[in-house]
Amino acid sequence: MNNYTIYRTSNFILLGIMLFVFGCGNQDAENNQNESRYAIPTADPDNGSITLPDGFSAFVVADNIGKARHITVNENGDIYVKLSRENNNGSIVALRDTTNDGRADVTEYFGKYGGTGIQIFDNYLYYSSDSAIYRYGMDQNALVPQGEPETIVAKLPIQNAHAAKSITLDGKGNLYVNVGAPSNACQEQDRTPGSLGMDPCPLLEKHGGIWRFSDSKLNQTQDADGYRFATGIRNAVALEWNHTASDLYALQHGRDQLFQLYPQYYDTIQGAELPAEEFLLVKDSSDFGWPYCYFDPYQEKKILAPEYGGDSKKTERCEGVDTPIMAFPGHWAPNDLVFYKGDQFPEKYKNGAFIAFHGSWNRAPKEQKGYSVVFVPFANGKPSGEYEVFADQFAGSGEPIMNSSEVQFRPMGLAEGPEGSLYISDSEKGRIWRVSFAEPKMADNRN
Repeated sequence: MNNYTIYRTSNFILLGIMLFVFGCGNQDAENNQNESRYAIPTADPDNGSITLPDGFSAFVVADNIGKARHITVNENGDIYVKLSRENNNGSIVALRDTTNDGRADVTEYFGKYGGTGIQIFDNYLYYSSDSAIYRYGMDQNALVPQGEPETIVAKLPIQNAHAAKSITLDGKGNLYVNVGAPSNACQEQDRTPGSLGMDPCPLLEKHGGIWRFSDSKLNQTQDADGYRFATGIRNAVALEWNHTASDLYALQHGRDQLFQLYPQYYDTIQGAELPAEEFLLVKDSSDFGWPYCYFDPYQEKKILAPEYGGDSKKTERCEGVDTPIMAFPGHWAPNDLVFYKGDQFPEKYKNGAFIAFHGSWNRAPKEQKGYSVVFVPFANGKPSGEYEVFADQFAGSGEPIMNSSEVQFRPMGLAEGPEGSLYISDSEKGRIWRVSFAEPKMADNRN
């Protein structure tokens, strides 16, 4: 072997060693970054003013960002919150943690039109106003999407009541949109004692159900492109595709004022407790009966509404309509739903449902209730046990709430983070919590 051959061979060996060391260094840096991102920071002493089961802790990621509605979290940990109305010249809040302490230290506002729905899917940020669905293309390196949004669905009904157009995507090319009914019970004169229900209810043509669209076709409209996937749903702000079960789920806001409008059939207690808030498994062509029917959890069946000849006992035309998979107390106002896919929480939470209840306003003379996040265990696409309150005390001190104006926070949106934490948004002050399981530790950010 000559000197040149020895020299060249030595260089190749040296280069190989350098590449190996450099590669290991990059891998270590990436691992350290991921460990910091997924580390559970120190919890707030009072869990951000809420109560949680043993082993869970919470801290406030951001506060006072505006009237927060639904929330979504990107794979890199960036958080996006939809606002009900614009704040700081934007209707979406983007939050980023650059110091790996779990708190958002960068806050950016962007986008127009207040609304409710928001979801990241396939490198797009989908969001809704009260009359349209839009999407931004996402750049993983940029917190705020660049360019103008695309309009996916336009000209959805504009309404004063139940205006929120919540959304979900099934990953199969479909976008589902809730179009609530701008009415309590489709009376000829809304919320008027003794006023008859319109029969058939004309609102069901464009409202009171879930419509399916393409998730990528631009400038669709309800008339030309929308498919009415399900009907007879008064309002389903909580709407979510369950990828494990491969089915659509929703929670319905039940009707109001049974006692106030029909005291001959209902007493004050029944008016406060009825009807149930319904957890729905929504199939193609499902009909859950609104406005003709409501679900009575005590009789465990759909009951004919008094506007259509009911007397709190009759069933008649309601015997054939679809029923809920679970019933919750009346007027709790379910506003978001997420199925837990992560591994951070104990095994019992896997594939189960978390539901954010916004809380009641119309249970008088009884105290107002709700204002909590509950958990429902799931197996084979159905609830496998009773619901339990998971996060509570959003309303305040724990004293009875007689008027909804007294509450401190109201749970609104839910999202699961890439590390398996549960994020909760509040619509009153714009607070965002991150709920984690395990002994909280501060991420080590030392060089």
